[in-house]
Amino acid sequence: MQSNDQSTFMDTRKIILSILGVLLIGASIYGAMAIVNSKKTLKPRPEKVVKTVFVDTVQNGTVSIVVPANGNLMAKQRVELYAEVQGVFRSGTKLFKAGQVYDRGETIIRIDASEYAASVQSAKSTLYNLITSIMPDLRLDYPEVFSKWQDYLNGFDINGSTPPLPEMTSEKEKYFISGRGILTNYYNIKNLEQRLSKYRISAPFKGVLAEALVTEGTLIRVGQKLGEFINTGVYELEVAVSKTYSDLLKVGETVDLVNLNGTKKYTGKVARINGRVDQGSQTIKAFIEVEDEGLREGMYLEAHLNAKEENDAIEVDRGLLLENDKIFVVRDTILDIIDVKPVYFSDRKVVLKNIPDGITIVSKPVVGAYAGMLVKVFDESNAKIKE
Repeated sequence: MQSNDQSTFMDTRKIILSILGVLLIGASIYGAMAIVNSKKTLKPRPEKVVKTVFVDTVQNGTVSIVVPANGNLMAKQRVELYAEVQGVFRSGTKLFKAGQVYDRGETIIRIDASEYAASVQSAKSTLYNLITSIMPDLRLDYPEVFSKWQDYLNGFDINGSTPPLPEMTSEKEKYFISGRGILTNYYNIKNLEQRLSKYRISAPFKGVLAEALVTEGTLIRVGQKLGEFINTGVYELEVAVSKTYSDLLKVGETVDLVNLNGTKKYTGKVARINGRVDQGSQTIKAFIEVEDEGLREGMYLEAHLNAKEENDAIEVDRGLLLENDKIFVVRDTILDIIDVKPVYFSDRKVVLKNIPDGITIVSKPVVGAYAGMLVKVFDESNAKIKE
């Protein structure tokens, strides 16, 4: 009897413990779920950022369209010196060196012509003897022309240039003179004298020897290049301009020039415009004439060609243009987009038309800008006060 009661107690205890365990587990699960559900993650609210923009008020006016171009200076007057005769290069009053200055008519190169000059003198002597030999016949047969041929002989200087023959007024005189070989000898001498003049090269204008390829005492051959002679008074700048602006350029237009460092400015004018378009680059060459004592051949200059003036237009940065025909404007702190008409593009600027006067446009690009965006206009006066 006692063992049965003990067994019943044990069973009852196990049941109670099992129920308590289940209740404990259930309470733990419920508590854990309650804790999880009670933990709420608060999402941060993004602060509303209003960007500050720089603006300008449109005031249409006249905009000068300037076409940029660049190139190297070249002397407008230049002569390449070539030898047309052969001989030894003789020294003169000035050394034949690059940078040497010569006046107009001054001898630049003198080639030894003593042998050739002797042959010319011999030909002159032959002509003189021929004319002398016909004088008795002229006195007898053509007394009316004797005096002018006698005057010709009296004025004949064998050491100077051969003077022109007297004018022949009759057919008989022409036949007589020509039959004696005088005309043939005369023109042979003039040909020899012309060739003799090529032994001396003189300066066609005042300038500077830019290149010297020979030295005194060397043997010069026919066709050999001797150097280059340039006029340092006037230069030309050859620039290539896009064919798009070819109709805007005009001969005689004033051009502003600046050196590579931007420290010096010069003024030139359009002297010539080539009528042919380069097929490779699709550009047209224009030549700008400029004079200045500080210029040198080969200097790099940048030109600003005043091609045209556009009325009722404004000029802005190219970065402000949207889709090539729109820009941002500000209407009561709200960005908006309006259509515009671009009429000229440069590297950094664009000329626009069809923008009403008084409208407020964005003057500097805004990152992430869109139509309807809330913005704040930069107040320049307040910024200066704070500074």
